Amino acid sequence: MKRGFKAIATALVLLASGVVSAGADLVDAAAANGGAKTFAAAAKESGFSEWLKRDGPYTVFAPDDAAFDKLAPATRDALMKDKAKLAQVLAYHVIPGKIMVTDIKPGQVQTIQGGTVKISSDNGKVTVNEANVTQSDVVADNGVIHVIDTVVLPKD
Repeated sequence: MKRGFKAIATALVLLASGVVSAGADLVDAAAANGGAKTFAAAAKESGFSEWLKRDGPYTVFAPDDAAFDKLAPATRDALMKDKAKLAQVLAYHVIPGKIMVTDIKPGQVQTIQGGTVKISSDNGKVTVNEANVTQSDVVADNGVIHVIDTVVLPKD
């Protein structure tokens, strides 16, 4: 009986911490995650949220709120004004398939935007181009989110 209670308690802690998002799509999971609210808001603002609500599965490398603040003000302002460009930048953070952090294979991976990102994994440290994964395996109904510390911009 104690073992069953412990499993339920662990599941509740995971749900409360945002590591598991029961009944949530990728947009809802990002919005519920303490550090990815700007990503979720940008997805809704640009119309990209409709893509992230599809069946998937997808793996999203969602920049945390501070990552958006690190962008040069002119770049950030231009992105927020150009919804199509913002959607393209957000799509550059998404790859097909549900890949948990322990299953990441280093190498070039094509994003749904069409460009490629370089994923590295070294002794538990995962990077996407130059961005560090700071929180991993935020599960949604249609994929998984890994929070990163930098907005990764596609090369034009």
